[in-house]
Amino acid sequence: MRVGLDVGGTKTEAVALDDEASVVARVRRSTAFGPEGVISSILAAVEEVSTRAGGPATSVGIGMPGQIVPGSGVISHAVNLGVRSLDVAAVVGAALAVPIDVENDVKAAALGAAVLRRSATVGSSGAAESGLAYLNLGTGVAAGLVTGGALWRGSRGAAGEIGHLSVDPAGPRCRCGQRGCIEALAGGRAIAERWERPAALPVADVFDCVDADRSDSAVRDRARDLRDDLVRGVAAAVRVLVLTADVDVVVLGGGLTALGDRLVTPVRAALRRSGETSPFLRSLHLDERIELLPAGSPAAALGAALLGAERGEEVLTVG
Repeated sequence: MRVGLDVGGTKTEAVALDDEASVVARVRRSTAFGPEGVISSILAAVEEVSTRAGGPATSVGIGMPGQIVPGSGVISHAVNLGVRSLDVAAVVGAALAVPIDVENDVKAAALGAAVLRRSATVGSSGAAESGLAYLNLGTGVAAGLVTGGALWRGSRGAAGEIGHLSVDPAGPRCRCGQRGCIEALAGGRAIAERWERPAALPVADVFDCVDADRSDSAVRDRARDLRDDLVRGVAAAVRVLVLTADVDVVVLGGGLTALGDRLVTPVRAALRRSGETSPFLRSLHLDERIELLPAGSPAAALGAALLGAERGEEVLTVG
């Protein structure tokens, strides 16, 4: 039985897969802070999902935020988890005595999204070979790429890290020091900081203020500028992903996609406008290539489980 985990700053989600890669058990637990807390959260989630599935894990894949050198199992700069550097694969592997794979959560989600999309595409020939990008719109912005049914990490694991690509040198200052980065325009944290108004869900509050006739005109204008920047940033990310990798589809995921059509409709309109003066861009049908990840989909945990299974097969082959 293959187990996969999506370890986030507030929750850890775990799934167990059978031999046909179908989810047979799924659990969600809170994530404890700091290195020891993260490890204890992982081990507790594996134990719980294994119990529900009725058998021990044969491999474990773990998707986590932060930087990971491919194949190392070491996570670094996972700020939201309180982890500076931690060899997750070594610690968890020693505790469970099964093959462990550790991957960036967005990359794991990309593989999971590709599998979910393929399983939902009934009777579509060649679906497994089509390129897919998963664009995560959350606190920050990043993407994962799947080509030929396999995750594409790049030579140093940086493939898809498009959040700090500057698309407007005169745009807002980004935390990385540049101006007009895609993340500075479309990242949830950046929008909240620029909004400077208390709200449980700052980005939703921005959209609500644009739509509310009763809003103060100055507030509404400020909200409209932020919403337009968000749309511009997402549209730029889609263009970059299609023009560099020619992916068949860009799946949008992450917390900001809870906006649904309020986000997708203007992004599609922006992509269509970019084709009005460029026959080349118009021929790419950019607006038709975006989809929303279905709400509640365990894409990252699913992708992590599959990567863990691959690591298990490698171990068996070497052994």
